[in-house]
Amino acid sequence: MGTTQLESVPEPKYWHLKTVLTEALDSEFSVGEILPNERDLAARFGVARATLRQALEQLELEGRLQRRRGVGTTVAPPRVGVAVGTEQHAWPGAVADAWQPVDCEQAAPPAAVAAALETGADDAVHTVRRSRMSHGQPVATELLYVPAASVPDLTAIGAPSGPARARAVLRELQHRTLEGQDRAVELGSARADDAKELDRLPGSPVLVVTTRFFAAGRTAALSVATYRADTCRLTFGDSPDVEIHHDPERQAS
Repeated sequence: MGTTQLESVPEPKYWHLKTVLTEALDSEFSVGEILPNERDLAARFGVARATLRQALEQLELEGRLQRRRGVGTTVAPPRVGVAVGTEQHAWPGAVADAWQPVDCEQAAPPAAVAAALETGADDAVHTVRRSRMSHGQPVATELLYVPAASVPDLTAIGAPSGPARARAVLRELQHRTLEGQDRAVELGSARADDAKELDRLPGSPVLVVTTRFFAAGRTAALSVATYRADTCRLTFGDSPDVEIHHDPERQAS
């Protein structure tokens, strides 16, 4: 691998270096491959390590690189498709749903969620935790709040706790007639629990997608999904396809 010296350019040197690094990522590295250390990269491109760090940070913000604790800087996988199009009309857990059930518990939800679901402040609801992976890496986590009234037959099912009960709640939702849904997207920062699940540092940028599902004239379920803002890109319109970057802060609207 030869040495490439940067010529004098009117734009900031780190920005030009970012372009050069992008070309190198496209031609010399594969997804998940660990980049050489900063000293070697700085020597190769003939720049100061401070300039190199600026370029690497920009590439991380753009979703081209991932910094993994205990591993180093790796080439990020392609952005993940996330369905937020207006034509999508299905309950969570339907066929082709990319989310994986992780756990389920009954507990009183945050006040904003209780207000949206029109449940009492102390009324327990089914809280289904799900995750989404891409190329073996976590890209999103979700909390799905389902009032007991939305799955009235669930108590008759001897579903244990954990993923099995989560799947039982999702199956019962499919029996309801979905009348519609709406979404809101916010930029936030990862809370400690989300950061741990997404393998990010607390405070990392995230996208929070809040979805309300309607049945029988009321909100039958509410989803708060937290996406890594560095690996997800959301597109809107009639197509359900959406691409994802990394982490938003969980909020209910």
